[in-house]
Amino acid sequence: MNVSAFDYILPEERIARFPSQRRDECKLLVYRRNTGEISHARFDDLPDILNHKYNFFRNNAAVLKARIFAKKATGAAVECLLLTPSDNENLWNCMLKPARRLDVGTHFGVDGIFDAEVVSKDTEGGAVVKFDVFDGSSVIAMSERIGVVPLPPYIARNQKSPDYNRDFDNERYETVYANPDKRVAAAAPTAGLHFTPELNNKLISNGHTFFDLTLHVGLGTFRPIKVDKIEDHSMHSEIYEIPSETLTAMADTSKLRLAVGTTSLRAMEDYCRKFGVPQSPSSKSATDAASLFVYPPQKLISADAMITNFHLPRSTLMCLVSAFIAPESLDGIRILLDLYKIALEKEYGFYSYGDAMLIL
Repeated sequence: MNVSAFDYILPEERIARFPSQRRDECKLLVYRRNTGEISHARFDDLPDILNHKYNFFRNNAAVLKARIFAKKATGAAVECLLLTPSDNENLWNCMLKPARRLDVGTHFGVDGIFDAEVVSKDTEGGAVVKFDVFDGSSVIAMSERIGVVPLPPYIARNQKSPDYNRDFDNERYETVYANPDKRVAAAAPTAGLHFTPELNNKLISNGHTFFDLTLHVGLGTFRPIKVDKIEDHSMHSEIYEIPSETLTAMADTSKLRLAVGTTSLRAMEDYCRKFGVPQSPSSKSATDAASLFVYPPQKLISADAMITNFHLPRSTLMCLVSAFIAPESLDGIRILLDLYKIALEKEYGFYSYGDAMLIL
């Protein structure tokens, strides 16, 4: 299958560069798979839209303040993007800019805060960096103090500017249920950005239940497919953790299963394909790594409904959503593109800070 099947034209003005004023006031496109019905609502209408009781499965990963602006001893600027730690907590896999000017052995840092050394490099701009944080705190704690969230480039924010509102994006590019002990995401699980404590409480009072899992979201999730044939794409790997109570809820047939976002669905689907859909209560948690690539005409077996945003053309996220829309069929591609066309006509916001879609 050619990747061009997942292409569409997105006008620049439809890229959301700021979220809605209140998280749950964003637009919500509702698509019912059994009838093909399309409707439009606001996200805070969710309790009234759901006619069945659902177990919600959500990714509670917190976003690293992963983008750090530093300098070499010469005064030359360096941008360091934290990705994942290695076995040594002071060694991190990073992306560096300008990568070509940062040879192995080069030092950079922020005066009075840290010094870092490039230990090794790869051919794609990645590097292993050793950090020496002067006050003895962890690299994560240091990044919390001086780093900024790694906003996607299409949000077009000058995060180096002294006028940049760091606190705004640090708050809004994070779900309200993110676990600060799970600060493992290089990008936000954006479908969850629309939930508020008030909406969560209303859903709970209506008989729905929330369960957490953690997928260590990497930058590969949002990268376009760069090969011509879908089948030739090499999928990145992401660690996930599913607690025992979440596995037990996945086995609960008294409620339908709703995945909040592609990251939650990716973890659930990977587990279910490897170990089977849970059939009974579990006393053990699960930790594994997902390198699963879902695209039509596959069938997803781990969820009955999902909430998602509107994604980049030619992305693995579009592949997954289209497979969910029409299991074991290629029709989901056409349907998804039709839904995107309608969303554009209705002036929905696209991408990370954009509006949402509910697929039932």
